[in-house]
Amino acid sequence: TTKRIRRGSYSSVDDLETAIFDYLAQHNEKPKPFRWTKSAEDILGSERSALDALDEIRGNR
Repeated sequence: TTKRIRRGSYSSVDDLETAIFDYLAQHNEKPKPFRWTKSAEDILGSERSALDALDEIRGNR
């Protein structure tokens, strides 16, 4: 689980990489499709709001 990776103590980068690859292999044994919870309009609206806020910060408005 992700808890195992987050809470684990690894003595080397190789040990951490092994734990990550083991997790991915186990997780991918039974893959599930990703299901969008927002409509395209909601996502694009959020993006537009973020871009407007950045423009305001940068003084482009």
